[in-house]
Amino acid sequence: MRTLRLPFAIATVLAVAACSSATPGWTYAPAPPSTPIPSIAASVEPSGAASGAPSDEVSPPPASASPSVASGVPSSAAGSAVKVSATGIRFDQPTTEVPADVAFQVEFANNDAGIPHNVAVREGSATGAEKYMGEIFNGVATKVYDVPALPAGPYAFVCTVHPNMVIEVTAK
Repeated sequence: MRTLRLPFAIATVLAVAACSSATPGWTYAPAPPSTPIPSIAASVEPSGAASGAPSDEVSPPPASASPSVASGVPSSAAGSAVKVSATGIRFDQPTTEVPADVAFQVEFANNDAGIPHNVAVREGSATGAEKYMGEIFNGVATKVYDVPALPAGPYAFVCTVHPNMVIEVTAK
């Protein structure tokens, strides 16, 4: 009987060791590539004499009804910049105000090393309809999001990776 215990104990230890792993059972999704998005805007320079032949110029795509996604590249949008920061998997301020009916920028400082965050704009509350979603990126880094104009009213800034991170926003 004793001779069967030792092989059984060794087999059990080997099975447990084979089923365990040194890596965590879950990880965050990899950060999206930081490849710049090519511009497709048409040139405003005259292209020569007018003719009846079709042009090779590309016109900009039509506007869509789906929420915008940030490229993370700052631009010179009309309006003001709202500063938002995150530390310790929470936003550093509970409330903020943004201008109503004017496009604005959100300068988001992710101060959590190696932790992904973003800022999404939701209508009314953290569970409301998404009006804008900024690019998710790992900290420590800062991104500037160009947010389209919002009508006056209540909104929420939410981190889509950590939905418990919420800032109450008033557009006025």
